[in-house]
Amino acid sequence: MNTLALTALETAYPLSDNKLAVLWFILIGVLWIGFFFLEGFDFGVGMLLPFLSKKDSDRRVMVNTIGPHWDGNEVWLLTAGGATFAAFAGWYASLFSSLYLPLFLVLVGLILRGVAFEFRGKQESLTWRRAWDWAACVGSFLPTLVFGVGFANFLKGVVLVASEASYWEGHVIPVYSGFWSLFHPFCLVGGLLFVALFVSHGAIFLSLKTRGEVRAKAKSLAAKSVLVSLVLLAVFVVWGNYAYGGTDFVPGKVSLLITIAWVVGVLSIVALAGAWFFSAKGRDGLAFLCTSLATVTMILMVLLHMFPNLGFNSNALGGISVDLTLVANSHTTLKLMTIFAAIMVPVVLAYQTWTYFVFRRRLSTKNIVDDTAPVGAAHAI
Repeated sequence: MNTLALTALETAYPLSDNKLAVLWFILIGVLWIGFFFLEGFDFGVGMLLPFLSKKDSDRRVMVNTIGPHWDGNEVWLLTAGGATFAAFAGWYASLFSSLYLPLFLVLVGLILRGVAFEFRGKQESLTWRRAWDWAACVGSFLPTLVFGVGFANFLKGVVLVASEASYWEGHVIPVYSGFWSLFHPFCLVGGLLFVALFVSHGAIFLSLKTRGEVRAKAKSLAAKSVLVSLVLLAVFVVWGNYAYGGTDFVPGKVSLLITIAWVVGVLSIVALAGAWFFSAKGRDGLAFLCTSLATVTMILMVLLHMFPNLGFNSNALGGISVDLTLVANSHTTLKLMTIFAAIMVPVVLAYQTWTYFVFRRRLSTKNIVDDTAPVGAAHAI
């Protein structure tokens, strides 16, 4: 999001004395966008691992396509969490206390996936490796589903209640009304959308990064999964913007954000349709750019709905508004964070860009040594 986006946000919700709070909401949004863009295809490859091929060599090719990057991509999530704590302590407290169980499920999935990638090659047994392939699949599926349900809830507005324990420095802090209240039909659509979209993103990434049989299977799967993702995305965009496009924070001005959200949502649908078109034409690079754009714009649409109430529905608090200015940390803290981010973020981006450049080549089974074959067969090869 650039200066124009910042101007639009402040036009919809004037925060002349809280520009740093608005800036850090944008920066945290950028971190989430970066996480889903990069980790989205990692999750997709992980979910496809047991299904795309039964050959261990093919599966090793799949793992190797994300091997140099998957753990680095997770840093975007860690940074988003850390930045939320440093910039908006009240928001962080609400998320990590009220939504403890969903976040715990995300943590379990991420741990399971990381362990699976690290332990998979520790033994030559095919049974051992296939078991860890399923662990990687579950570990990729679980965070994807939870994030999808969660962000759909933030677009919809998490229902809040107030209690004696829900205060921070004299202010009301939101507490959600219950775990099962998160499973609204719209939110379930969001969960399915994230799963289907990341599977598509991962399949097209494999088409871009591999040769031979793995690429052929990935292209075939992408052609089907993108269509499923396209239907779910269209439902998500229309339902979300139409049913949850209103708010009472600034009557007559917030409609600007919703208009932008509609435009961004439609752009995500067009981008995903472009991914299907270019994938069918064998233009893997353009198809990957389209799924990336669809992911980025979908998350951006959700973030636009989250401003300035941070994804919470304050109506249950008796009209007490919950917004980013209420839970933001001090001006000095935000100023120091901005200086630090201005120095370090370009360094991190440069390093991560360099790693993708170094590992840019396509892979195939020719790059894999079959260490599960008998010794005599290995020498024969």
